Amino acid sequence: MLRLGLCCIFAEEPIRFRTTTAKHLLGMPRQAALARLGELCLENAAALAAAIGYCAGHGIGSFRINSQILPVKTHPEAGYGVDELPNGEAVRAAFRACGERAREAKVRLTFHPDQFVLLNSPRPEVVASSLADLAYHAEVAAWVGADVVNIHAGGVYGDKVESLARLVRAVEGLPAGVRSRLTFENDDRSFTPLDLLPVCRATGVPLVYDVHHHRCLGDGLSIEAATAAVLATWDREPLFHVSSPKAGWGSGDARPHHDFLDPADLPECWRELDATVEIEAKAKELAIRRLAGELRERGWRV
Repeated sequence: MLRLGLCCIFAEEPIRFRTTTAKHLLGMPRQAALARLGELCLENAAALAAAIGYCAGHGIGSFRINSQILPVKTHPEAGYGVDELPNGEAVRAAFRACGERAREAKVRLTFHPDQFVLLNSPRPEVVASSLADLAYHAEVAAWVGADVVNIHAGGVYGDKVESLARLVRAVEGLPAGVRSRLTFENDDRSFTPLDLLPVCRATGVPLVYDVHHHRCLGDGLSIEAATAAVLATWDREPLFHVSSPKAGWGSGDARPHHDFLDPADLPECWRELDATVEIEAKAKELAIRRLAGELRERGWRV
């Protein structure tokens, strides 16, 4: 059975996650800034609990948590450790309660850090920043029971072979809490499934197969062959991404995502899988509601 996944935010449901800016925080006394951050973290834990409840009540099997769930956590100047927050223990407890709620409701939780996480960068300072960001995601993932912290492979930097070799070396040095949750995803500009599958086999890091990206940046593998190869990289429930092009196939740039998903863009070979499929559509919960109905009419189990 396919578990449909909602990504980060809602289109209409009044569930909102709060954030702030480093500039705003740096204009405040440090203790006042930490107090404000503690308040925002607790508000976001409450929003996450509401999001899990919504998903559980509407047949949505997975929720991708926004990377700013702890606002500006790793900023070089305004960042903080949870122990620095005046209510740090309450923040941890609130997120752990979210994890319990998700487990009870059988709602899978995942993360997808921002695009500036570049483990294969040739610049040490970029890698160091990326490692700090992954450590933050792994910390919150441990609280809530999320089993995926998904990233793109990074840049090509003029030499695809060496860039992938750097990626392998970076993975080898990761802390266990990061490495056990890490996944790679093929993208639509640099690295295809055929590029990343050897890396995944070498490191034991599963591949999140984004079929939209693969359709935009092909590599000779069919969707069926890519799906089979990707499934072999997983030691837990596989995770896939799917979206539809805003401009349609064959008319302009196919990379931007549509508000909704055309059910025909969901590969037929996924029909009988037990897997999570994150729906990357701008209409969010409205897109999933429409898609679920259309798939059921076609005999899919979702």
